Amino acid sequence: MKVPVPARRRDLRRFAPPRRYPVLAAGGWTSDRSRPRGEGCYAVGVDFPCIPGRSSYQIVVTGGTGFIGSNLVGALAGSGERVSVCDTLGTGEKWRNIAKHEIDELVDPSALNEFLTRRAEEISFVYHLGAVSATTETNADLIADSNFRLSQQIWRWCAAHDIPLVYASSAATYGDGTQGFVDSDDRGSLARLRPLNAYGWSKLAFDRWVAREAEEDRPTPPSWVGLKFFNVYGPNEYHKGDMRSVVTKAYPGAASGDGVTLFRSHHPDFEDGGQMRDFVYVGDCVDVMRWIREHRPASGIYNVGTGRAQTWLELMGALYTAVGKDLSVTWVDTPPNLREKYQYFTQADMTKLREAGYQRPFASVQEGVTDYVANFLSTEDPYR
Repeated sequence: MKVPVPARRRDLRRFAPPRRYPVLAAGGWTSDRSRPRGEGCYAVGVDFPCIPGRSSYQIVVTGGTGFIGSNLVGALAGSGERVSVCDTLGTGEKWRNIAKHEIDELVDPSALNEFLTRRAEEISFVYHLGAVSATTETNADLIADSNFRLSQQIWRWCAAHDIPLVYASSAATYGDGTQGFVDSDDRGSLARLRPLNAYGWSKLAFDRWVAREAEEDRPTPPSWVGLKFFNVYGPNEYHKGDMRSVVTKAYPGAASGDGVTLFRSHHPDFEDGGQMRDFVYVGDCVDVMRWIREHRPASGIYNVGTGRAQTWLELMGALYTAVGKDLSVTWVDTPPNLREKYQYFTQADMTKLREAGYQRPFASVQEGVTDYVANFLSTEDPYR
């Protein structure tokens, strides 16, 4: 999702601290910052009338037609929440990701600033999941625009309007894992991380900027959380092309009884298929995001994984078991251009989220893949 970066002068005006206007908090309208109803509200330079007695509110999800975002939109809309989505649809089937769900407004990214200005008094929470998420993307300017500059703009808007924010970071910030996978968010710990691609760098750059803003006591959203998602799989990733999970890519062949092709290990400590990842089901990611909105843990950066690394063979074994077929693997060499940046082990340290109070179990690949196949991939309509 890409938004043109506006002129600096307009940036300063748009994100300047607003004058007094009604703010919708979790428990309803706050009174300490309100004018009497009907006298008008000020939001980012625009006066407009307040509707007497209005108590509507809405949640904004950027990237809401994408993989994780559309699953979140589905869960929120399904529970009766009013949700507006900011994203693009393109020319493919991505629209199906949100086709089953009632949304309040579908906002083109180029119109996000106008939308935030126009509906500022109604917004109660922002999930910022929009990003260029392809780890193979080489246009670093595009990545910086979408993943760093846009994130700064949304952060400043939420800070100016006292709106809680959850944003998507990534496990790609950990690089090759030599620094571990502990979700420390102090500036020193973040500075030691070395991502392997421009996508991971952009996510880390924003994490580091956020950490400095907080440390220097600059304006922040009243509650903010950055989430480092690990290897997510599940429904609604069908539009992602080569960035789809291996489960989704391999399903058609597995269902037909064909074998699967996997990368051979080039590391002496790992057998072929013994490479390990923290595979996390998208439904668990959604549960974490909803829990954060409901419980408001301490602001900071949190891992979202299972806390248990599993092998590629376990993942593929779960898929073939789910479709009732025997697993057969053809091994190929990892391409030389990927070999130096290949991760052999990832595992989220989930201590921080657990200590914050999140106690729900995370699905193993056996549980998650079984659900994915039975309720989505094997059905006529695989979309959530």
